[in-house]
Amino acid sequence: MVDKINRMAFGDRLSIALEKNQTPLCIGIDPHISLMPELFRGPNPKEQIKKLASFSLACIEAAQDRVPAIKPQVALFEKFGPEGMEVLQRIGRAAHDAGLLVIMDAKRGDIGSTSIAYADAWLSENAPFYADALTVNPFLGLDTLEPFINEAIRCNAGLFILLRTSNPGSADLQELRSDNKPIYQHLADKLSPIINSYRGDTGWSSIGVVIGATNPAEAKSMRALIPSCPFLIPGFGAQGADASMALCGLTHVNSDLGYQGGLVTSSREITFGNNAKKASTISEYISAVIQNIDESRKKLRYE
Repeated sequence: MVDKINRMAFGDRLSIALEKNQTPLCIGIDPHISLMPELFRGPNPKEQIKKLASFSLACIEAAQDRVPAIKPQVALFEKFGPEGMEVLQRIGRAAHDAGLLVIMDAKRGDIGSTSIAYADAWLSENAPFYADALTVNPFLGLDTLEPFINEAIRCNAGLFILLRTSNPGSADLQELRSDNKPIYQHLADKLSPIINSYRGDTGWSSIGVVIGATNPAEAKSMRALIPSCPFLIPGFGAQGADASMALCGLTHVNSDLGYQGGLVTSSREITFGNNAKKASTISEYISAVIQNIDESRKKLRYE
């Protein structure tokens, strides 16, 4: 059991991991069965669970010592029922043991005691699922974030709060204007004092936000508004954003140390690239994923 109380604050651990790995790349573990190489497809549900574990652990092995973090997509494990959640539980621990930060992409959010229960499940000392940070949905109101914030800070974990997402329909609500500002900016204004309250020794907060890479102008404006806030940046690669777009919200330190201020996530280009799909053994698959990680790292280097 990890001693969460005595470990370093999440914002500081993220900053150190970024410096150590010299890349903001975060590997998304999204087990879409239809996209997986044949070697990870089971002939029946029981065998598929075993293959699910093999796929996930192979991704972790490839990511170790190459990137600061992984981001499992919780829904794609949950769809397999209790056995799928057992795999998620297992890979969270395996990633932690491999020295990787674990960003659980669950997008939880509810009111009252339900939020408290979610926070206990993902962030508490005795949480059944290991997570260094959790994605949460703020659109039921700031009071619904309080249980997550309280538990995250108590246990030196982190949060990434949905702010400006990369999906096409995000504009339906997030870009609606009130008092001549979009809703996502109003949300950032309200989150700013909370974010600043939880800055660590490195100057980075443990409370972050999700800003899609397909919105580089918004990322720049949000960086100016919430400078100490870590960004979780989806949308790089298969979702259409190039490296220059994905890096807009991060802070460049220097050519050797690269970037601070968040993580750029990538899944399909790395775990389901053409070379990875052709793999016939686990070792071939790991080698292909390592190659894809190295290529993405090069793209995300400061030019």
